[in-house]
Amino acid sequence: MQNRQAITILAALAQESRLAVYRLLVEHAPEGLAASAIAEKLGLPNATLSFHLKELSHAGLVSSRQSGRFIYYAPVMEAMDELVGYLTDHCCSQSGGTCATAKRKCAPAKRAADAGRRRSDSV
Repeated sequence: MQNRQAITILAALAQESRLAVYRLLVEHAPEGLAASAIAEKLGLPNATLSFHLKELSHAGLVSSRQSGRFIYYAPVMEAMDELVGYLTDHCCSQSGGTCATAKRKCAPAKRAADAGRRRSDSV
């Protein structure tokens, strides 16, 4: 990743609505959400949402696909992984310490199973 790419991604996320959209899409990864569902969940007018999705797409943070008459948006998790890698690439290189970074992978089936187990444990 180059400096310019990192700046573009960080600039795209440096706005409250775009950050909210991206975080919502991450919650629904990898499938994503229809634009209408995003607008409804975040209370954004369609024109405003369209502008923000264009900015996130331009930064390489979201992808889109059409299914019937709906457009679905999903996060490009690799873009965020690259950004985190870029930001931590030289972690501790001057101090001699060690840095631990953990990549997070979506595991919806496991999370759902864990949530079900927690609910049954608390009953």
